[in-house]
Amino acid sequence: MSESEAMSANHDCGGDAAAYVLGALEPAEAEAFSRHLEQCAVCRDEVDVLEGVVQALPMAAPQHPAPRRLRRRVLRAVRDQPKGAGHRPRRLLGAGGWPNPRIALGALAAAAVVAVAVIGGVELAGGGGGARVIRASVAGVTGSAELRVADGHGELIVSHFSPPPSGHVYEVWLKAPGARPVPANVLFTVTRNGAAEVGLPDSLAGISQVMVTPEPDGGSPAPTHSPVIVAQLS
Repeated sequence: MSESEAMSANHDCGGDAAAYVLGALEPAEAEAFSRHLEQCAVCRDEVDVLEGVVQALPMAAPQHPAPRRLRRRVLRAVRDQPKGAGHRPRRLLGAGGWPNPRIALGALAAAAVVAVAVIGGVELAGGGGGARVIRASVAGVTGSAELRVADGHGELIVSHFSPPPSGHVYEVWLKAPGARPVPANVLFTVTRNGAAEVGLPDSLAGISQVMVTPEPDGGSPAPTHSPVIVAQLS
């Protein structure tokens, strides 16, 4: 039995899966867990299931409007949740009979995944007819991205995303069929967990693609780099 198979068989490592999907791990922890996923089939399955929950639950959520700042507050609270000092053998109970902190964090993160997914679904459902979520393609960097479109406007959501190179920011571009990309007048970077929520002020009517490129600080009048994010609207 290989080392990776033994690790999957013993499976004493899944407590970080929910926090990883949520983006609640420190950068070093997220990178270490990402490397671990290459060797552990059990944890890969857990991550796939949790990501499926995030995608599926918005469609099943009750159709009630909710303030957008509520979703942001939930995400901020989870990201600010303190982490354990290091990786130690996992125990359900620690000294004195108290719950192990990292097990508790995993449970909290799993609950937060559900809460965020439901809140996200409620927010989309309350945005009027035609609301949809478009999974964007990502190239040249790590992470995932999706475009949420409602009432002709969009919000770009990125997770576990690589920061832009030093001296650069991410710039958003809008492309109509047969036309060159034009600036959306939106620049952004990501948090230490690789997350960002970017509102697009312009209407997406007539736009076929929303793209993101790394550009020098202050932005560029035209793309100088191949896109790292492409969301296909049509």
